[in-house]
Amino acid sequence: MKIYTKTGDKGKTSLIGGTRVAKNDVRLEAYGTVDELNSYVGLLRSYIREEDLKEILIDIQNQLFKIGSYLAVDISVSKMRSDFKLDEVRIELLEKEMDKLEGSLAPLKGFILPGGHQATGVCHVARTVCRRAERRVIDIRDVYEIDSWVVRYLNRLSDFLFVLSRHLTNYFGADEIQWDSKL
Repeated sequence: MKIYTKTGDKGKTSLIGGTRVAKNDVRLEAYGTVDELNSYVGLLRSYIREEDLKEILIDIQNQLFKIGSYLAVDISVSKMRSDFKLDEVRIELLEKEMDKLEGSLAPLKGFILPGGHQATGVCHVARTVCRRAERRVIDIRDVYEIDSWVVRYLNRLSDFLFVLSRHLTNYFGADEIQWDSKL
């Protein structure tokens, strides 16, 4: 099977279920942003040395594929969306991991400037793309039925990525620089 089909050459693509839509359809913008986020999480994983964190990031990537697939289903012609439902346990896992990571960090005293180490920078990029993915899902939920777990998972994931960025700053011995509002 070839990777190229030539069916998208006129600016249209198919949702799961076969419905053809423009490539700039809001649903594609939502799941395309989730796909972009997944790529950044993969890049972030390449910096991680701790095996348990690598495993968590792989799980996150799998969940993001599930969310992208969920968003790509045209529910007017397919019942497959239920195949992609995310288990509530995945949201709880992010919360538990955040609690564990935060236990070894200094208390947060203000806004932090992104950066300090390459891994931390990639983590912050992933966090901001995650926030954008969350906004794109919220954009479409007024028109298309979206279960609340999608927004909750993305929201919690962006929080997790922030805490992970702080952990990585500490792990790599980089400086955590707070925003100076007077500059």
